[in-house]
Amino acid sequence: MDLERQKKAPLYRALQEFRRQRVVPFDVPGHKRGRGNKELVDFLGLQCVEIDVNSMKALDNLCHPVSVIKEAEELAADAFGAKHAFMMVGGTTSAVQSMVLTACKRGEKIIMPRNVHKSAINALILCGAIPVYIDPKVDTKLGIPLGMETADVKKAIEENPDAKAIMINNPSYYGICSDLKAIVDLAHKNNMLALVDEAHGTHLYFGEGLPLNAMAAGADMAAVSMHKSGGSLTQSSMLLIGEGINEGYVSNIVNLTQTTSASYLLLGSLDISRRNLALKGKQSFAKVCELADYAREEINEIEGFYAFGAELINKSSVYDFDVTKLVINTRGIGLTGIEVYDLLREEYDIQMEFGDLSNVLAYISIGDRLQEIERLAGALNDIARLYSKPTGDFFCAEYVTPIVKATPQEAFYAETEKLPIDQTIGRICAESVMCYPPGIPILAPGEMITKDILDYINLAKEKGCSMQGPESEDISELYVLK
Repeated sequence: MDLERQKKAPLYRALQEFRRQRVVPFDVPGHKRGRGNKELVDFLGLQCVEIDVNSMKALDNLCHPVSVIKEAEELAADAFGAKHAFMMVGGTTSAVQSMVLTACKRGEKIIMPRNVHKSAINALILCGAIPVYIDPKVDTKLGIPLGMETADVKKAIEENPDAKAIMINNPSYYGICSDLKAIVDLAHKNNMLALVDEAHGTHLYFGEGLPLNAMAAGADMAAVSMHKSGGSLTQSSMLLIGEGINEGYVSNIVNLTQTTSASYLLLGSLDISRRNLALKGKQSFAKVCELADYAREEINEIEGFYAFGAELINKSSVYDFDVTKLVINTRGIGLTGIEVYDLLREEYDIQMEFGDLSNVLAYISIGDRLQEIERLAGALNDIARLYSKPTGDFFCAEYVTPIVKATPQEAFYAETEKLPIDQTIGRICAESVMCYPPGIPILAPGEMITKDILDYINLAKEKGCSMQGPESEDISELYVLK
């Protein structure tokens, strides 16, 4: 990385210059720098709406960058160690889908863990590729899926030598990392592309002593959520590509689904955040690691809670651990993670990232301070004292092994009928059902509905998980294949 060059922020600079020029707008957006919508200005502030502008020569065009956006993307590629970086304004969802659509055509196979984000499965619906799922191992004590084991990847490759790509989640929402370098090498040895969903791994490129990042591992493409741990605005992301990938073809794929009216608020935030991480990321993420480690120590002093960390590493299903992830297992106090999540929000005004049936996640990032960590630890101590119940039976994991009967595209576009959910056992689902976050489908199109899956869905609903996917708002009905 060229640190002197990384001091530049060309798109941010161009937006600042545009603000000073007081250009008369006879283009969109129609609020005309806020003059047409006073409430919007009151809500967001003039500084914001003045640069909510349309593409123009001075500001370049994301669909075909030739000037300041092109330079900003080149700087991002240098910062991340990639051949090229695409600035994405449709979130990491659009970056993940662009990876899959680049690698696979209709009828071609892609190897992936079944606990992928819904964006990957939705990409299969769009392109008609055939998933070869690897079921993750499960930590039944913590109730979490683990990483991809290299032995399982080897087996999938041997059984599907014609697959075009392997997708890897790294790190997971829970901080679990696979042996990324070994899996990338396996993919390349067998003439397959290595695609990494790195939504939760922006910091891996800039911090020290953290797990290996995708570009350093030699991956062909990686989807990186700058807005998660990188500090940019929500919905802004990066799509990174390595050597050997046709940049022009990827650009065409991106433009199939990405907006032609890119938000300069999002693009500007990516440019500023990239510069900030390149220049200050090392010290910033050292602080994040210290805060997360301190939080684990404090929380593990509270009887009934367990904030797990690097002690899980076994160099197999947990090859490495992202210590910035503060995941707190709640089973020891007899409450589900979603129940603790609700208590923290409703009684203590603390907003966690998500709660599932066994854990609650605090997302520690560059904006956190010691006093917030201490407030969280104090609230958890109160909850353990005031709300603990006798421990009971819990589901063994946030994952139920599916029975795949059709590809996602075949099932999504098939002739279907709508049934009450309790009458669907044994039928093939045509929709996705998931708790969001984390957005890993409990059911995906093409999978058989079983009693175990329905029990899981019903328990998640009962405990207050945010459910989404089906047309049925209350998840009382499902579309199934006729």
